[in-house]
Amino acid sequence: MNANLTSEQLEILRRLDACTLANAIETFHERLRNEGFTDNSVHCEFPHLRPMLGYAATVKVRGSAPPTTDGRYPDRTDWWDYILSLPMPCVVVVQDVATKVGLGSLLGAVHVNILRALGCVGAVTNGAVRDLPAAEKLGFQLFAGSVSVSHAYVHIVEFGTPVEIGGLKIQSGDLIHGDLHGVQTIPSNIAGKIPAAAAEIIAREQELITLCQSKDFSVEKLRDAIAIDRP
Repeated sequence: MNANLTSEQLEILRRLDACTLANAIETFHERLRNEGFTDNSVHCEFPHLRPMLGYAATVKVRGSAPPTTDGRYPDRTDWWDYILSLPMPCVVVVQDVATKVGLGSLLGAVHVNILRALGCVGAVTNGAVRDLPAAEKLGFQLFAGSVSVSHAYVHIVEFGTPVEIGGLKIQSGDLIHGDLHGVQTIPSNIAGKIPAAAAEIIAREQELITLCQSKDFSVEKLRDAIAIDRP
């Protein structure tokens, strides 16, 4: 968990776009380059919103089938205490483990407002979301596998345990970043070092872009520039 990061450090990380962040993480060789981010089954619902950053509050839900006894599943509020026990801000990560994933949605207008009041800034799910205008109005970012009209029989079955969303394994308390490009986790042991690495990458890339847009551009100059080791 990255709970020792200051609010200033968190804000610097949040401002990074996901691609620059991924490039910076690669320089530390903490994980393989094909790990640490969601695949294209998870979509950003509001690409125009600023990048999302927060600590993962993990939840598992089901909801494609009705209960076998009475007519509804009981509402749970104990997971709110779990969210409040985490460092802020939080990102709720919801794994739908139903037989028909995404048939119903936990994340609608009411829950988005509850989560926002609890200190959450967004949510990530392999399942469905709904009431998109309500979330967008709040600036509450959503990443989801689909959109649904109904909550169906969605109910919480577990929280605070590891989940997997779009091929990305997420632990409770992991630092999560997301923007229009997708969602990724930030390794705790390098989180504080990433901004400096990102600044070097941005400067290096800008040199190449400036050369490509220059009237003095030539393939020879580009080859020479590329040959310089990246940070």
